[in-house]
This record gives sequence, C-alpha cells and structure tokens, in this order.
Amino acid sequence: MGLTHFDAAGRARMVEVGSKPDTAREAVARGQVNMQPATLALIKEGRLAKGDVLAVAELAGIMAAKKTSELIPLCHPLSLTGVDLSFDLDEAESAVHVSATARTTGKTGTEMEALTAVCVAALTIYDMCKAVDRGMSIQRVRLVRKSGGKSGTIVLEQAG
Repeated sequence: MGLTHFDAAGRARMVEVGSKPDTAREAVARGQVNMQPATLALIKEGRLAKGDVLAVAELAGIMAAKKTSELIPLCHPLSLTGVDLSFDLDEAESAVHVSATARTTGKTGTEMEALTAVCVAALTIYDMCKAVDRGMSIQRVRLVRKSGGKSGTIVLEQAG
C-alpha cells in the first residue's frame, strides 16, 4: 500500500473519505514527560507556582485534540464525541505518563487527535515546570490502539 496523502503526480492531497461509511472510531495514544524526582514531587503535591499542572495539561490536551485539523495540514476536521486524558505519576521512572483517548463516529479515525492531545498535554507539563527543571524530556509518544473503520481494531501495545 502506498502513501495516501500524495496523488499520482506526487502532490500532497487530502484523502477523499466521502464514500466511506460512518463507524464508531476510537484511538488511544501515550507518551511521557521525564523529569527530576523533585519536580515530580512538586506536581504531586500541587506546589508549582503556575498552579495545578495536571488539570491545565488535561484541558490543553482536550483543546488540542479539537484543533488537530488546524495543526496537521492534511488531517480531516472531525466532530469528536469524546476526548479523555489521564496521567500516571511514576516515581520509579521519575515521569508523568500521559494517555489520551479520542472518539468519534465518522468516516476517518482519531489517531491524530489522540496523538496531538498527548503531545500538547506533555508540552503543557513541560511549560509549567520548566522554571524548576530545565532537563525534562518528552518521550515515547505513540499510538497504542485504534478501533473502527475497515481495519477494525489494532492493538500496538497492551494497557499498562
């Protein structure tokens, strides 16, 4: 199967999805923000000067999912039916694990919305903590599951 975002002449194009049936679709993406243990403790205790890091990151991720087609040039605008973010504070890895689930009923999937939500939530955590930890890194952003459409359910990574 070739790349779908290029026509026969090699020009970028938005894929035509009009003839595809509407189906329930869902995608789950994950990523993490690695940081110093002291930074993770500040997040956990709610003691960062900018406020509740995870609450702001959750809102940022939801807003980003809704704006995905404005950020990714050939991404279709979707009517999302739900976006959920969750955060796991991992003291052993000194990281915040970010997970996003995006859902719609439509002609194309929500992978890009879930990935965008994870990226922007992670960037928000970075932004809110950078004054106390310049060495943070955003890592392992990936799609872990998608369902709906012609390809059905694809599991790339088990829940965890």
